[in-house]
Amino acid sequence: MQQPDIRILLVDHQELVRRGLQRLLDDMPRLTVIGEATSADEAVRLARSMKPDVVLMDVEVPGIGGLEATRRIAQLDQLTRIVVVTARAGDPFPTQLLDAGASGYLTKHCTLEEISDAIRVVHDGERYISADIARQMALSMLPGKEQSPFHRLSQREMQVMLMVTRGQTVRAISESLCLSPKTVSTYRYRLFDKLGVGNDVELTHLAIRHGILGLALEPE
Repeated sequence: MQQPDIRILLVDHQELVRRGLQRLLDDMPRLTVIGEATSADEAVRLARSMKPDVVLMDVEVPGIGGLEATRRIAQLDQLTRIVVVTARAGDPFPTQLLDAGASGYLTKHCTLEEISDAIRVVHDGERYISADIARQMALSMLPGKEQSPFHRLSQREMQVMLMVTRGQTVRAISESLCLSPKTVSTYRYRLFDKLGVGNDVELTHLAIRHGILGLALEPE
């Protein structure tokens, strides 16, 4: 009996990336792209309505961001698997996203064959972490290895941090995350304290220095 196709939702704000992945994945056996999302909020809506088997998630999509979208989609349906595909390989991103519910983690330098393998592995209920990321995660746990200060942040603090460094206001963050402005401000000052920074500019510089953000933030 022929197995059904694995239904995939692509989440990336870059149209060329989505179009390229769609063409390549649709040409592979048992893989079918059923939808595309350009923002994290749209990804959550489409995951709820389309119920894909696998979501390919870019961390840096605009809106609530890939981390929060991963958490929400994972809570929607335990049968939907999430594979993160991102240029951000450094911890704590992999740890935070896997804790949020992702089943796989790849960098954008990986091959199409590895993306295909990851989709099939997570669809079968297992985890897939690319070799370079697994190595970095292992090295970060060695005694004496200096960890990124961002390891100190909770998932929610990490999400607020990412949105602050994208220039989003407290009000915009509160509306996106369904939190009161006062609660967002509390998270903001708590993460400032944990990271030893005094304002948004210092926070952004620290995030760039530790590879959390690129040298040039991508527009939303």
